[in-house]
Amino acid sequence: MDYLSPEYKKEIFAAHSKDGEKDTGSPEAQIALFTKRISHLTEHLKENKKDHSTRRGLMKLVGKRRSMLDYVAKKDINRYRAIIKELGIRK
Repeated sequence: MDYLSPEYKKEIFAAHSKDGEKDTGSPEAQIALFTKRISHLTEHLKENKKDHSTRRGLMKLVGKRRSMLDYVAKKDINRYRAIIKELGIRK
């Protein structure tokens, strides 16, 4: 499936959000989407080491995910731990 196609996003949201694929704004769904994008960009940068604009975009994305994770940790630590475990993110 194509990277970031609407069908791919629906699958991610259906798997990681609370209310199915319609819940696109929950922190869990957003963090899952950020994680997929980060892994895709990381693979791209392994082949294209000099692509600095993509590297900058990756760093911004990692920062967004980090701030979203910090928000969830501040609101509900159990949800934070569940997200970290489910997505395999390490701090």
